[in-house]
Amino acid sequence: MEQNEGKFKGRDNFNLYWRAWLPEGKPTAILLVSHGLGEHISRYHNLVNFCVPRGFAVYGLDHQGHGKSEGTRVYIDRFATYLDDLKTFFDMVRRDNPDLKIFLLGHSMGGLIATAYAVQHQDELKGLIVSAPSLKPGESFTPAMIKMAKAVSAIQPKMGIAELDSAHLSKDKSVVEAYDNDPLVYRGKITARLGAELFGTMAKLESQMASLTLPMLIMQGSADKLVNPDGGKMLYEKAGSKDKTFKIYEGLYHEIFNEPERGMVFADLQAWLNSHI
Repeated sequence: MEQNEGKFKGRDNFNLYWRAWLPEGKPTAILLVSHGLGEHISRYHNLVNFCVPRGFAVYGLDHQGHGKSEGTRVYIDRFATYLDDLKTFFDMVRRDNPDLKIFLLGHSMGGLIATAYAVQHQDELKGLIVSAPSLKPGESFTPAMIKMAKAVSAIQPKMGIAELDSAHLSKDKSVVEAYDNDPLVYRGKITARLGAELFGTMAKLESQMASLTLPMLIMQGSADKLVNPDGGKMLYEKAGSKDKTFKIYEGLYHEIFNEPERGMVFADLQAWLNSHI
């Protein structure tokens, strides 16, 4: 397996970190990964170790304010910044791989980013894959809290409003421990501005889902307490695509690629990818 890394200039002139894992010989296709809130692309070793030996190249970036990328931690002025940065990175990957099909895979907040990106650029993609997409506010975010986040965002945009409970990431305690001890993982509270931007994008995106016509695979653990599992179901029901698949995994937590039962998740992913190449 060959590994490459580097940095590129994103929006607001921040240096953004990226990584690539390449198989021996020419790749069958590319998975471009958009990671979740507070984490970074280098946590996706299970996905990499499954896909790369099977001929897929995996590319990913650390979003602004995450991992090894510059920017205030888990803060963004506008959600569109994530989309602009992803577009810049996509164009880099496309330039270096002009004849390979690219599938966009987004997890959690990265699923929200990937879905919003697909609305604007679906003609560039072979397909959209989302894992536990953050498309509807979770149970802990009441309408009053969402309203408060928007109000605080206008006054103190960098104020913390809510914290992710790592115990709900995976049933595998070693995954949770590694997450808690990872110096590149942000363990503080989400900023008010980012929260407001996420909630606003969720509301806007719901009305845009019908415009999605590309093939899509939606994957969700039924015991996920970090995002609302109904978000994936909503995407499946509202998307205009005739080629769409919704997989619900009974009893799995938020990070389905890091669960003890991930073998069946990867089997479904491989079968779907193979049928779309």
